[in-house]
Amino acid sequence: MKIYNLAGWALLLVYALACMYFAPPEIGPWLGLAIGAAYAVVCWFIGGVYLSCVIHMGIAHRALDYKDWFIKTITVVNNTFGVYVNPVSWVNRHRLHHKFSDHPGDPNKLAADGFWRTLYLCLMPYKATTNMADDEIFKSWSFRLVSNPVFSVAAQVFNFALLWLLVRDLRFAAVIWLGFRAFALWINMIQNYWTHDRRFGYRRYADEHDNAMNIGEWLPVTATFSACLQNNHHHSPGFLRLSHEEWEYDLGFATVRVMKALGLVRATNKGAMLPKDVPLTAVGL
Repeated sequence: MKIYNLAGWALLLVYALACMYFAPPEIGPWLGLAIGAAYAVVCWFIGGVYLSCVIHMGIAHRALDYKDWFIKTITVVNNTFGVYVNPVSWVNRHRLHHKFSDHPGDPNKLAADGFWRTLYLCLMPYKATTNMADDEIFKSWSFRLVSNPVFSVAAQVFNFALLWLLVRDLRFAAVIWLGFRAFALWINMIQNYWTHDRRFGYRRYADEHDNAMNIGEWLPVTATFSACLQNNHHHSPGFLRLSHEEWEYDLGFATVRVMKALGLVRATNKGAMLPKDVPLTAVGL
């Protein structure tokens, strides 16, 4: 088993056991596990749709056009009740990442950065010196609200307090809250470290001048909503799907197809353009 898979499954196992062990007596281990699992699944799903589908492919790359109300709603909901991710700074950093990927100017990771350095950078990232996030939606009240530093702190205090109120046990609430954020950090490391190290995954487009790799196993693809198909994505960043062959598992694209059926999103002209060297016969949306 690959080290990134082992780390991910180990974190999930430790999280499950901790939820059972630290569940208060009136809840019991099995209900404690169910509560912890429900919290993790809800936070993961909302966070994945928010970050990977909406902020990433919808705003940062303009490959998908979502309903404004949906973008603003999921932005406020995720950042109030889930793992906080500043949408403005994230878009800015991501665009810089594509411009300077693995080279000086990349705010996520330089080619020489190892595991521990990248782990540190997930928490204390390189400073972004250029502003590439000037989209009109960032001027809306919802984006200005969630991007405020006071909100970023208050929201995390609020959602921990809400969890504490629901489970009525401080220690159990802390285990759930911190445990899922440890898993979220692993998701970040999949995208910033393991998919940007040529020792891991596979590389379809060898002519790219960065270290982006594709990692296609079930857990990383599911956890990242397909954002671990980095070599594909860096080759065609404006294309609306990250899988470039039908056999590649692509949860993110499957989720987008469901949202399209619900009338929440449509492809932009840029996103729907099938690159000539991508081995797909159709976009598939």
